[in-house]
Amino acid sequence: MSHNTFGHLFRVTTFGESHGPALGCVVDGCPPLIPLEAADIQAELDRRKPGQSRFTTQRREPDEVRILSGVFADDRTGGQQLTTGTPIALLIENTDQRSKDYSEIRDKYRPGHADYTYDVKYGIRDYRGGGRSSARETAARVAAGAIARKVLPAVTIRGALVQMGPHRIDRANWDWEEVSRNPFFCPDAKAAALFEDYLDGIRKDGSSVGAVIEIVAEGVPAGLGAPIYGKLDSELAAALMSINAVKGVEIGDGFAAAELRGEDNADQMRLGNQGAPHFLSNHAGGVLGGISSGQPVVCRFAVKPTSSILTPRETVTRYGADADVLTKGRHDPCVGIRAVPVGEAMVALVLADQFLRHRGQVGESARWPFDV
Repeated sequence: MSHNTFGHLFRVTTFGESHGPALGCVVDGCPPLIPLEAADIQAELDRRKPGQSRFTTQRREPDEVRILSGVFADDRTGGQQLTTGTPIALLIENTDQRSKDYSEIRDKYRPGHADYTYDVKYGIRDYRGGGRSSARETAARVAAGAIARKVLPAVTIRGALVQMGPHRIDRANWDWEEVSRNPFFCPDAKAAALFEDYLDGIRKDGSSVGAVIEIVAEGVPAGLGAPIYGKLDSELAAALMSINAVKGVEIGDGFAAAELRGEDNADQMRLGNQGAPHFLSNHAGGVLGGISSGQPVVCRFAVKPTSSILTPRETVTRYGADADVLTKGRHDPCVGIRAVPVGEAMVALVLADQFLRHRGQVGESARWPFDV
């Protein structure tokens, strides 16, 4: 029984541990004849990799990806490397592990971490960085997500950090161009400056803080998703919830919708271009009845504070004794920062899978992309 595979037609199986020799994934179901080079994947991995600022873990991993299978180039393709329709295997070697940093906690459970639950389930746990429960596993997801984006050339998927601890951005200042200008993937320049001072204090205290990430997918055609158990929003929620450290997911207005009256929540429509409806708002986040409406798909997810902190906490050992624990080593004071490209990747994986399933069910009658 294995639960390391995600998707239906576009399927991804990830493997590897935080301090093992390598991690990676196998992508099965990718259509053939799609141009794919390692550089396409590397560009996304470079956005997620650690050690790029003082606000992330100082573990130095190049995260260089190797494509082991599933692509081919020869004179018939003009030398261009194309997907073959067979499984695409990707490998990312670990080069900067410091397992000795975890020797003092090998028998102690970190509060808030998966140490205890992994041990009680399997009777064994990889204490070196958390093994599979480490955020390091998400590198494989980002690599797979880069391939999923190639299946969806008409869709733009972007993410941003919209809250750090109690501090939220001012949505009136939202600027997608600003996301790449600061180390927080923040769309609000003023909020990014505040986050810098705030996180410096958190980091110097040896503590950590959580964050909220928002993902927006534009150009998604109407019709993706299926009732009742293949709903687009339910699969997005499951995908985002599967990311290590995520504790909550919203689609559209999410929990804020509970505060609205029916006339305020309903996204009114008028006739738009080429007879397609034009929505006057997007409280639903681009999904109605589990099926995409053609509006931007909007998701948010909450990332908890990193459990590996220098502040001593009370715990127990695997041998049944009370103990205190603090975690040395290199850890993100806000792991939510690097979760932005991870969230984008998971949304891309869901949309690619849903598109292929939709095309398989309705055939060529599904226009791509729809004009909405």
